[in-house]
Amino acid sequence: MTHSIPFAGLTPARILDALESVGYRCDGALMALNSYENRVWQIGIEDSAPVVAKFYRPGRWSDAQIAEEHAFTAAMVADELPVVTPLVIDGRTLFVHGGFRFSVFPKQGGRAPEFAEPQILEWMGRLMARIHIVGARTPFAQRETLNIQSFGVEPRDWLLANRVIPPQLEPVWRGVAEQALEGVRDCYARAGQVGQLRLHGDCHAGNVLWTRDGPHFVDFDDARMGPAIQDLWMLLSGDAEEMGRQFGHVLAGYETFREFDDRELQLVEALRTLRLIHHSAWLARRWDDPAFPAAFPWFATNRYWEERILELREQVAAMQESPIVPR
Repeated sequence: MTHSIPFAGLTPARILDALESVGYRCDGALMALNSYENRVWQIGIEDSAPVVAKFYRPGRWSDAQIAEEHAFTAAMVADELPVVTPLVIDGRTLFVHGGFRFSVFPKQGGRAPEFAEPQILEWMGRLMARIHIVGARTPFAQRETLNIQSFGVEPRDWLLANRVIPPQLEPVWRGVAEQALEGVRDCYARAGQVGQLRLHGDCHAGNVLWTRDGPHFVDFDDARMGPAIQDLWMLLSGDAEEMGRQFGHVLAGYETFREFDDRELQLVEALRTLRLIHHSAWLARRWDDPAFPAAFPWFATNRYWEERILELREQVAAMQESPIVPR
């Protein structure tokens, strides 16, 4: 593991200096927004509305990968989609100040959506279809692809190589993780060759802000190539029957604009499993960032890994069942 503190030099003064370096006159008001991967601040601007500055985690994405994300969101805005995209300042969207890369966004208000409501699920389905129409036009050349290797095998191997798991639990976790990955491979085999497109990648309620005009999508930091279902399954919750009911509403909206490949239903529990493995490795890889032990103190406990073992066992069983059926 590395032992550098990624945002150690990002002081309030440096944040304000960064904004002033691209032409803003800050009034000194700073409010940290909820973000662990990057650092995001709402910043007061003299005689104008506040803006949001996002400082990118060093070493995570290359400049070219960030540029692809920005181009993707700009293409969606050009198609009149409610997507929050970085502001263009002197022809650029990515800047460097004091060794930190950052972008500036307009402030977007809103609340978390009620995904259980049928009309909201249909609305989300329509907008996800329109996002996917843009996403399918051209592939990412630089950003990653969500697949078994990148979200399952690699993080599993990293956790074992770095001896993150408590020694007395490691053999059990190793065994159940291998079972889970076999289950994922079986799901992918049943689905066959499904399409790949540019995705939001992390489309949960926290990345959607609801206003009187409907949903606004924020934080495309996890945008990558993958199957369309990745942007849809996180809208669902509850047991299989409830998820089927919810997905029926999502699909009713989605297929207003874009056909959905039903074979991708085989991937819902597989993608959930990959997300669980990937999330454990993400927490471990970020443990040297002081924000992570403060926010996730339970990670460094035996109980955390006991719960992950149980969770993966449940996923092994779920992947052997029939996929959800839209109702």
